Amino acid sequence: MRELIDGFPPGRSAISLAVGEPQHPIPPFVGPIIAAHVKEFGRYPANKGLDEFAQAVARWLNRRFKLARPVDPTTEVLVLNGTREGLFLAALAAKNWVTPRAGRPAVLIPNPFYAAYAAGAIAADCEPVYLPTTRETGFLPDLDALNDELLARTVAFYIASPSNPQGAVADRAYLARMTALARRFGFLIFSDECYCEIYSDRPPPGMLEAAGADFANVAIFHSLSKRSSLPGLRIGFAAGDCTFMQTYLELRNVAAPMVPTPIQHVAIAAYDDETHVVENRRLYREKFDLADQIVGDRYGYRRPAGGFFLWLDVTAQGGSEAATLRLWREAGLRVVPGRYLAREQEDGSNPGENYVRVAMVHNNEITAEALHRLVAVLG
Repeated sequence: MRELIDGFPPGRSAISLAVGEPQHPIPPFVGPIIAAHVKEFGRYPANKGLDEFAQAVARWLNRRFKLARPVDPTTEVLVLNGTREGLFLAALAAKNWVTPRAGRPAVLIPNPFYAAYAAGAIAADCEPVYLPTTRETGFLPDLDALNDELLARTVAFYIASPSNPQGAVADRAYLARMTALARRFGFLIFSDECYCEIYSDRPPPGMLEAAGADFANVAIFHSLSKRSSLPGLRIGFAAGDCTFMQTYLELRNVAAPMVPTPIQHVAIAAYDDETHVVENRRLYREKFDLADQIVGDRYGYRRPAGGFFLWLDVTAQGGSEAATLRLWREAGLRVVPGRYLAREQEDGSNPGENYVRVAMVHNNEITAEALHRLVAVLG
């Protein structure tokens, strides 16, 4: 991005729509809870997390999703220092958890993707295999395109629902098909569900709902960054297959950043409260109402089922980099070229080549101004 726009001043006062960093007010209980537990910053926290944290997570999962049985907080929940490190380190743990693979170990990654997935695959000395997610595939990996040779050497399969950047939601039947493949071939599913509480109509289903009663071969990853507008708190959790969680904890005990206990107490309150989440969702809904009105049916826009990004087709505007540079030079808007969020496929194509990602994280006034500028420049 710096190389693309360096040397070009913004055409108008700058507005950054490039980073998915929530700008909504933080919940009012955060400060008082940290103050009440401030002395706990003087102790090393355990990597597993507080029992009370795991119990709060289990309560929330049991309320939020239609599970075959309750989550066991003692064996199936681990605290994370945000989902990024959790998703990264999970690949290393998975390499030790799976049985020997038939060929070079592989990690399957939707393309475009969150960079931590590929970083984890490479750190685990696995081949990252990028699966194109296009309009034709419903912006999710095409499970029918996966052959047995690839699945037999797969260590883990990352999936995000709602997806980043397109906002696609996998239905329960799709998740069940993934689970069946994981169990048949002995790999893990890493389900990144950090956007699951930002949706337009219906709550997205979760991977644990499709996992049956034992959660075998499944690990889910959640964060308070989006759900509670707390990206700087750096806390989330992993939950699922208890045998993997044990292997994962063994790695985390020597390699993972610990989460301070005052932060965990904030998370306990956050997972026990839905009022601020409902309000957060309302604020995003209002911004997508603005997109419906201002963007309309331009650039292939359709209101996403989840998440807070616009994924706009700028083929007619010269592709992702040309449109990004133009928006900066003429409108002062900083967006992300879709090409930078994806990798080239074996045929040389890039699923993000003709898209830009727009983060809908500002207040209504700034969002409306930005969208009007975008339409004025791109036409």
